[in-house]
Amino acid sequence: MSNAATHAGRLHARRAVGFLVLSALVPGSVQRFAGNRTLGTVALRIWAGLLLLVIGVAVAALFIPGPVVAVLLTPWVAATARVLVWVVFAGWLVMLLDAWRLARPMRLRRGMRLGMTITVGVLAIAVGFGTSYVASAFTAAGNVGEVLPGGGDTEVKAGRYNILLLGLDAADDRMGIRPDSINVASVDAETGRTVLFGLPRNMQRVPFPAGSPMHGVYPDGFICPDGECMLNAVWTAGEANADLFPEGADPGLDATKDAISETLGLEINYYAMVDMAGFESIIDAMGGIHLDVMKRIPIGGGGSQVSGYIEPGKAVHLDGRHALWFARSRHGSSDYERMQRQKCVISAMVNQLDPQLVATRFVELSRAGKDLLVTDVGRADIVELVDLGLKARNREISSVNFNPPLVPNTAFPDFDHIRATVEEYIEAAELADEVVAQPSAPASPMPSPTPGFTTPAAPTTGPTPEESLSADPEAYVDETETEDLGVVCSAA
Repeated sequence: MSNAATHAGRLHARRAVGFLVLSALVPGSVQRFAGNRTLGTVALRIWAGLLLLVIGVAVAALFIPGPVVAVLLTPWVAATARVLVWVVFAGWLVMLLDAWRLARPMRLRRGMRLGMTITVGVLAIAVGFGTSYVASAFTAAGNVGEVLPGGGDTEVKAGRYNILLLGLDAADDRMGIRPDSINVASVDAETGRTVLFGLPRNMQRVPFPAGSPMHGVYPDGFICPDGECMLNAVWTAGEANADLFPEGADPGLDATKDAISETLGLEINYYAMVDMAGFESIIDAMGGIHLDVMKRIPIGGGGSQVSGYIEPGKAVHLDGRHALWFARSRHGSSDYERMQRQKCVISAMVNQLDPQLVATRFVELSRAGKDLLVTDVGRADIVELVDLGLKARNREISSVNFNPPLVPNTAFPDFDHIRATVEEYIEAAELADEVVAQPSAPASPMPSPTPGFTTPAAPTTGPTPEESLSADPEAYVDETETEDLGVVCSAA
């Protein structure tokens, strides 16, 4: 072969490589100068418009992240973006293959032709996988957006966000909504430091604030002669008195918020209600959780036979089914122990849901979340709450359950003592943040954040059942468990 032919072949090879590189990076550029000029011009304009859109969204997200995320989480926006991503990939692939055609590969040497053909295939597969990942992210965004309708109170309350966390066990044969797990997470709006307050579902005489529609029905607190007016029945009582609430209100939710707010002395910003049956799917999507289990927990019981046990151990791995049984098992245990086990499961889910796991299983997690969660958090609020959640991961969470012996008699609670305890824990949490901000300052004691309950002050006793005119001695059940619930479990 002559030198001229060799030189021409090299030029052709370089030209072919250049076509592929240009088309991969700037779709339409090759067609604009070496093929269909109209097609190339349209492709370049579309590509430039998309780049400007992406840059604009990225810049806006830096300055106004809340509104930008709210738009991206809107289900129809996410669905449209998902389709658009695949359309863009299809257009990019067409431009790449056409650039390969314009490079006249059949005139290349065999080895060169084979290498470039493989390169085109690898590029198409790699970009296809990337497109699939981005499209899946928009799928997850749409799923998340569906469970963030808004409606909560976005105003910071005395420097804190107070979030009501309700756990339902849909497997129970019950009329209406009766939460089994009732907690309020009080989160510092600056540092994310969290104090978790747990209320037993069987607490009675919970008060309603003067401005609540339920106050007129229960001016002396939520009391019934048969002893059935427990905290977890407030929701159904609110629904039974729906005519007292303004139009557009959610009577059950509003009544529950009012009662818990007055009980703890905290104004509620948001609520999140979790169906415990949904734990199974989301924990499986996480690949399971690990718990330190201190006692044997039966699987089954109640209306069915015990079919097995979750055995004690350190860092016990639980899949969704076993985690659900761990949280809901009633056989041979009290309500207070069950509350503690539910809290252990929730803590493990929060602590072990790391960013890498979210990045690799976000679609499965978002689908499971749709079946798991009902909330009034808005799409625009989620950025700040997630940021606070990430900060909270680096700080110890202080936790107190208002069970015996802290509240010796949950049928006759001392609400002044409960509110004073809440104030003490919040003050201690804020003081702990001040100590962190000033490392040289001496550390001050903080109520112990044990996995179960803590007793920062001597408990007071309420009246006996016989001293209450509204109590029915035959219906009254005094569940005054004094077992240290810290020996039940903890998040590994």
